[in-house]
Amino acid sequence: MGLSEASGRRDTQALLPVTQTMELRNRDYHVERPLMNQQQLEELGHRTSATRTYQWRTWFQCSRARARALLFQYLPVLSWLPRYPLRDWLLGDLLAGLSVAIMQLPQGLAYALLAGLPPVFGLYSSFYPVFVYFLFGTSRHISVGTFAVMSVMVGSVTESLAPDENFLQGVNATVDEVTRDHVRVQLASTLSVLVGLFQVGLGLVRFGFVVTYLSEPLVRGYTTAASVQVFVSQLKYVFGLQLSSRSGPLSLIYTVLEVCSLLPRSVVGTVVTALVSGVVLVLLKLLSDKLHRYLPMPIPGELLTLIGATGISYGVGLKSRFGVDVVGDIPAGLVPPVAPSPELFASLVGYAFTIAVVGFAIAISLGKIFALRHGYRVDSNQVAGAVSSLFILIIIVKLGELFRDLPKAVLAAAIIVNLKGMLKQFTDIPSLWKSNQMDLLIWLVTFVATILLNLDIGLAIAIVFSLLLVVFRTQLPRYSVLGQVPDTDIYQDVAEYSEAREVPGVKVFRSSATMYFANAELYSDALKKRCGVDIDRLISKKKKWLRKQEQKLKRMQKTLQKQTASSEGTSVSVQVNTNITDVESNNVDDSMARQASTGNELEDTTVSGQEDAKAANGSTLKALGLPQPHFHSLVLDLGALSFVDTVCIKSLKNIFRDFREIEVEVYMAACHAPVVSQLEAGHFFDASITKQHLFASVHDAVLFALQHPRSSPASPVSTTKL
Repeated sequence: MGLSEASGRRDTQALLPVTQTMELRNRDYHVERPLMNQQQLEELGHRTSATRTYQWRTWFQCSRARARALLFQYLPVLSWLPRYPLRDWLLGDLLAGLSVAIMQLPQGLAYALLAGLPPVFGLYSSFYPVFVYFLFGTSRHISVGTFAVMSVMVGSVTESLAPDENFLQGVNATVDEVTRDHVRVQLASTLSVLVGLFQVGLGLVRFGFVVTYLSEPLVRGYTTAASVQVFVSQLKYVFGLQLSSRSGPLSLIYTVLEVCSLLPRSVVGTVVTALVSGVVLVLLKLLSDKLHRYLPMPIPGELLTLIGATGISYGVGLKSRFGVDVVGDIPAGLVPPVAPSPELFASLVGYAFTIAVVGFAIAISLGKIFALRHGYRVDSNQVAGAVSSLFILIIIVKLGELFRDLPKAVLAAAIIVNLKGMLKQFTDIPSLWKSNQMDLLIWLVTFVATILLNLDIGLAIAIVFSLLLVVFRTQLPRYSVLGQVPDTDIYQDVAEYSEAREVPGVKVFRSSATMYFANAELYSDALKKRCGVDIDRLISKKKKWLRKQEQKLKRMQKTLQKQTASSEGTSVSVQVNTNITDVESNNVDDSMARQASTGNELEDTTVSGQEDAKAANGSTLKALGLPQPHFHSLVLDLGALSFVDTVCIKSLKNIFRDFREIEVEVYMAACHAPVVSQLEAGHFFDASITKQHLFASVHDAVLFALQHPRSSPASPVSTTKL
């Protein structure tokens, strides 16, 4: 039956009783069609060239509809706000906004320390991006604000370009924190402008594809390494130490060594504050997890810990009595915007691009995770942001100054406790070892490179390594000799399927990866090895024998010419073609026979020349006494090819040439239509290799090879049951 009939049969099964359905499923289905090569398939299917569409042409089209679409694309709030279901969503969004604000308050204060900035700027970073994403964002679930990885990357820039050593003053060499913070804020604000410009540019050039190259093992290894970077950066606040500012390769290792050397100078009050805060925060999180079914929202452990620690610090006087470092003055209200410093652009442009790419990739990755989970689409090329800015604004204007006595050790403890989720990713190592060791290698290389070489260089190395690993894996694919599964038209690897049997006289070869310039030679070598015949040796011996025959005929020609010159009264014309290709095809019997009148000695020489010429004419492997292959046809399963390049085309032509030298005909099978088009464009098909050598399936090629073991593919093709 045909395919349409088969699909109709499946549709009717839903209306049949269960017993009849099972009976239909147990029946054998037979499909009868002609054996088909590529030329016949194109004629039957009326193949035409696919029309190419140039998307860039639409960019320059002007119309009211296109202007409206562009406006809604880059300002999505105009699209969803008029259709906002106020009654259904308002209460939920208010609660979500309050939850995010409660989380952003301690997180913003803490992550400002990671960036090397005064804590109030963490609150600013929790307000402005949120408002921007309200206007431009497309994800309903992302909360844009401070992020540990970005904060550490910004902190590495501010601390490297404005280290504490540049702001020492007085006899005691104390740090002028006011001047230092002013310079660092200027650096961070200029860096933020550059990052924003880069991200806008990335969106305009449709840079969302970068997420494709960030595999899950890479992202998890990178975020795990970033969590270690964050953990180490907070040790100075946990122990109350003054550390040197470091950045660049091995800076993390040097920081850990310095912390270990300065541990005897730790401030006891700071250590106790950090430990108590961490324990309290862990207990509150455990309690929240246990009671989450009965609570409308999670227990705000960080906020409660900050409020409690601030009250205790103010009442006990932790700074004055125990030397515990506190946040200090937090100015109320919003600071007027200040233009960035253009003179800093040159020194910050490299850092800005790296941070822009990392932030872009992380935001889009998170957005797509939520989009897939909740069933909507996130545009990979928007600007990033979310919705709880109003609550943060109230905190900045009125409530921020209440946290001036908050110990920095408490913020450090909150950061470290919140790293639990990312540090748990170390459990990826045993699971990846069991499931996919190549992914484990990507994870480990990403982690080690990021730890040793810092976040920016580590990410670049991780991406390059993962891409090189893909190339490496295509260079070492699985090469298989296929056999037919009994009573089917299915061909599988004979090494994996014990019942699969090679078809006598036909060798079927398959690669699990596409063939291109990086693995074309390896493909040819593997093919020759799997065929079980030393093809290069056979060809070499055959050519060596033919060269000997050519030299022998040349010597014979000289002998005949000498004997002709010494013969009296006899005119002899000798023409022996000594070209090696003519030796195989030309018959020199006639030219030798014409010399019969030259006497007995010349006649003996002529007879000998005739015999040699006949041997040259029959230059088959059997006639030459060389071993013959145990198969007469080779079928290349090219179903894995996704594209071809010039090297691939040349390699395929060489395969045809070499196997025909040892009297094996080559066929191809299962090429996809785009690959066929590329073969045509590369002038692969010619008089010796036609589309009649390319078949719709491996089974078609095998059947044809069995029916025509020595014939040309131009022979008539018969109808065969599959």
